[in-house]
Amino acid sequence: MRRSYILILLLVAVLVVGGVFYLEYHHRQELSKIQNACIILISKQEMKLRLIDYKGQEIFCAPVATGKNVGDKRKQGDMRTPEGVFQVSDIQRATDWKHDFGDGKGEIFIRLLVPGHKGIGIHGTHLPESIGTRASEGCIRMYNEDLKKLVSLIYPPLTVVVTPGIEDEVANHL
Repeated sequence: MRRSYILILLLVAVLVVGGVFYLEYHHRQELSKIQNACIILISKQEMKLRLIDYKGQEIFCAPVATGKNVGDKRKQGDMRTPEGVFQVSDIQRATDWKHDFGDGKGEIFIRLLVPGHKGIGIHGTHLPESIGTRASEGCIRMYNEDLKKLVSLIYPPLTVVVTPGIEDEVANHL
């Protein structure tokens, strides 16, 4: 009887110590994610995408193209890039998609969670001359090699902030 009691106590002690070590490990994993926390900042004025770390340091910067029409997105098909604070909901392989983003099929699509709108994201282009201009259907276009680099640096969920340009501000107030 006494031997069973000691074995049970020993088993409980092992489970408690193991649980503590697991919690410590899990806690350190979560902290490491915070240390690598970033936001994507997209400026429609500068036509730039920046990846900023939690210390405010720019760790990646690339030129982009935005929606053909100025102003904040209002409805599907208006060719405007939405402005505000969003989240990366998924990074998807898009090689088999039928929609060609208006400039050729893309390989990767960084899907953004934009309330009230579907199909908004960050993707590559087969029209590199469009980068730096207002040329997309509302998404953010990047050079394909820049997109691959960005994808290697991020993971969902990630905050994305899209700021308007001067032309957008004027259009938003009309």
